[in-house]
Amino acid sequence: MSVPLEVDCTTTNAQLAAGTPLFFVDCREPDEDAVARIEGATLIPMSQLADRVEEFRPYTDVPIIIHCHHGGRSLRVAMWLRQQGFPQAQSMAGGIDHWSQTIDPAVPRY
Repeated sequence: MSVPLEVDCTTTNAQLAAGTPLFFVDCREPDEDAVARIEGATLIPMSQLADRVEEFRPYTDVPIIIHCHHGGRSLRVAMWLRQQGFPQAQSMAGGIDHWSQTIDPAVPRY
């Protein structure tokens, strides 16, 4: 079964709320994380991805949802992870900016 390359914020939020097993990753940089973050996301900056790919190995059989600011970097990360053997890697469309607008307005926009 093929998993779509992108997932929306509403679906991601529902999966997190339901306790669905997944690896939720923030691929933004530490300075961005300091401004705004989504609770439960693991910070693995895109700039460190190749050096930290082993951190994804335990999640080969569960969804991996990656977010960034608007969805561009996370889409590139999801595609790269799929090439590394993680077929369930997905980008959260709209990123943390869309999350702030649709899910949690307490998350600052920047």
